[in-house]
Amino acid sequence: MNVGIVGLGLIGGSFAKAIKSRTEHRVWGRDVVKNVLLKARTEQAIDDVMTPERLKKCDLVLLALFPETTLEWLQKNCQSLRAGTIVVDCCGIKQDICRLGFELAQQHGFIFIGGHPMAGLERFGFEASKANLFLHASMVLTPEIGINLEALEQSKAFFLSLGFSRITIATPEEHDRVIAYTSQLAHLLSSAYIKSDTAFLHSGISAGSFQDMTRVATLQPEMWAELFLRNRGPLLQELDGLIARLSEYRQALAANQCTELLRLLDEGRTRKAEVDKYTTAG
Repeated sequence: MNVGIVGLGLIGGSFAKAIKSRTEHRVWGRDVVKNVLLKARTEQAIDDVMTPERLKKCDLVLLALFPETTLEWLQKNCQSLRAGTIVVDCCGIKQDICRLGFELAQQHGFIFIGGHPMAGLERFGFEASKANLFLHASMVLTPEIGINLEALEQSKAFFLSLGFSRITIATPEEHDRVIAYTSQLAHLLSSAYIKSDTAFLHSGISAGSFQDMTRVATLQPEMWAELFLRNRGPLLQELDGLIARLSEYRQALAANQCTELLRLLDEGRTRKAEVDKYTTAG
């Protein structure tokens, strides 16, 4: 199979390396940074650069770009995709991307599937990419209702061959609602948390909790700003909920209400156990 990858950063680069190390597929890569293309070829993460001519020969195209760039690429290249080519975007929001992707796919005959690999690092760029990034991770797919089932099964098998242990099917709306909580809110919280001046005094007086809370503050601002704004409705809802819950803890502390504080903490502990049990059962 001919696989084209557009964008060879952390995700695109890791896809390229995983494909070359685990399958026999041919990989053509594209990136706006020429040095990245040189590194990818030198490290044999790609077989060659994806040209307009090679794009027309692709059986599968992975878009590992920022949201705005994904939309621009689809509009610019939709007519160059041959009928039946599967296109999977891999950015962190799905509604805006899928709305355009589904529309263009119907017009031009290719097959569009929204995707989001549930794997990542606090670092970014091709230098941070690795072949085992997706090992045991979940791959979320948001196909259009009525998609060709053979193409969907082919896509699922492809991602499982790269080390993913689970394929999760969701609607674009479901994905964006949940990702606002599981990923975007966590990045916002980490970014705000590290801004305390006390952070400069943590050396020798911190352990795992500090590291866990601050790990994803090392984010790529340009990408995450796009993701936040493109999903601002669900994210604002989660942020407002967090602020309201934190206010309850603050009020209990300010009023020196031990009983209320114990109730809130026990409520959180119980909810954690319930969530873990539900997740394990699922």
